[in-house]
Amino acid sequence: MLGNEAIARGLYEAGVKLVSSYPGTPSTEITEFAAKYDEIYCEWAPNEKVATEVAFGASLRGIRSACAMKHVGLNVAADPLFTLSYTGVTGGMVLFVADDPAMHSSQNEQDSRHYAIAAKVPMLEPADSAEAKDFVKEAYRISEEYDTPVIIRMCTRIAHSQSSVELCEREEIPLAPYEKNPQKYIMAPANAIKRHPFVEERTKKLVALGETSALNRVEKTSGETGIICSGTCYNYVKEVFGDSVSVLKLGIINPLPVDLIKDFAAGVKKLYVIEELDPIIETHLNNIGVKCIGKEMFSILGEFNQNTIRRAFGLSIPENTATDNAVPVRPPVMCAGCPHRGLFYTLAKHKITALGDIGCYTLGSAAPLFALDSTLCMGASVSGLHGFNKAGGAESEKKTVCVIGDSTFMHSGITGLVNIAYNASNSTVIILDNSITGMTGHQQNPTTGYNIKGEPAAAVNLEKLCRSIGIERVRVVDPYNLKECEDAVIEELAVEAPSVIISRRPCMLLKYVKAKPPVTVNEDKCVGCKMCMKIGCPAISIKNKKAHIDFTQCVGCDVCTQMCRVNAIEKGER
Repeated sequence: MLGNEAIARGLYEAGVKLVSSYPGTPSTEITEFAAKYDEIYCEWAPNEKVATEVAFGASLRGIRSACAMKHVGLNVAADPLFTLSYTGVTGGMVLFVADDPAMHSSQNEQDSRHYAIAAKVPMLEPADSAEAKDFVKEAYRISEEYDTPVIIRMCTRIAHSQSSVELCEREEIPLAPYEKNPQKYIMAPANAIKRHPFVEERTKKLVALGETSALNRVEKTSGETGIICSGTCYNYVKEVFGDSVSVLKLGIINPLPVDLIKDFAAGVKKLYVIEELDPIIETHLNNIGVKCIGKEMFSILGEFNQNTIRRAFGLSIPENTATDNAVPVRPPVMCAGCPHRGLFYTLAKHKITALGDIGCYTLGSAAPLFALDSTLCMGASVSGLHGFNKAGGAESEKKTVCVIGDSTFMHSGITGLVNIAYNASNSTVIILDNSITGMTGHQQNPTTGYNIKGEPAAAVNLEKLCRSIGIERVRVVDPYNLKECEDAVIEELAVEAPSVIISRRPCMLLKYVKAKPPVTVNEDKCVGCKMCMKIGCPAISIKNKKAHIDFTQCVGCDVCTQMCRVNAIEKGER
């Protein structure tokens, strides 16, 4: 199983009854796989904060619940998480957080272990799919025994790698009668101040658990070298050193044990800590007076691999394993027929400043469009546009917009638009509605009319929503129609009022979207001006100084035909 699939299996076997999540690579498949079990109610929530609060509500009622997110999603969920640490749980509750070292699909490389430390909740980290499944069941036992939410930290490699998993039967957990407990669950100051000592005592108990738990494992050899590691780094250490070094594999990475580490250190002459990203384990060792070698040998940046460790220890690199420079770079691009391309071309053509957001449309920042000026976090484009225009005044308002996808708008763009309406900036917000959550692999969202299982669901009407919060100027355009896009952008920027443009066309990769016949190039007319290359469509290239259309990629969107000044690009036969 994939690591994420194994997590879902663990949820099933642990008797979990509710999972609420927002999709985010590399965590998305946890909820998608969990949704295949009829015994588990699964849903896509508008954002990670909502998902965490839904899971809390289910726990409060007495069932085992979960939510899954990527590392930056934990930023959004942090608000409920920190207070959840105080309230504790009724039914077991586990948060799954997938970190992304090397930023394969993320805007930063943050280390989620900091959140576990700051929130004072236990965090487990599996090293393969088998552990991923088993750690889930142990996490629920810890959650209920120690009255705490538990975080399981995944990373891209474990989430998306496969290893063998032994399947077990599902444990059915009966629903307990609900009992009102305001002292525990109403976190007004008078109650919260009494829960803080509980949290500190719980931490001491969890440290004691880590001293003896089988999740923290010593693999002792006769060698003089010892290595402390966790998660994916454990696999790299074993592949490089085998049984020639002693290893302390930490499965509970917060809180970290003390005596176990000191005893292990006392049994070796030289101790190393190998961990990706921040020196969390190394800092703990320094704090408890254990000398070790860590980040002086290993980078604080990016992913490790077997050769990272070999180089650090001066070992030879096996033949045909060093691929650092062997694979050509293939930058991501928007797909042929992507509905965002026409709108981005319009913005680039008119040199309009555009604040961007998180989604596949972030690729509009790349060559040749260079259409975006910023990308920060989910929803930041809308709020940022308001601030940008308040700072720049009329000069900014006439030539600045923001772009945000439909799913991202539902996630955290709505409140920014409320702010624009309430505080009255002449800001033009462009919602790129491609009828799906695109970047993470076509998950449904509250605007699509379907739930996680593809069943009909209530659909948010973006036009009515925008008008209901005070935006009077709302218009819809087809991004395949360049003139329509251009007219809308120019007109809305000229108006002294907040406005919303909804650029609406379904993602070309959706199964129900049918491609049109590919366009063709009349080489007798083509003058080789390369105008068609300015939209960055992967189906268009130049051959023998003439435009060339790859018919295997072209979906007949006809955007390029509207750009050609000599009418050399002709529509395919319908």
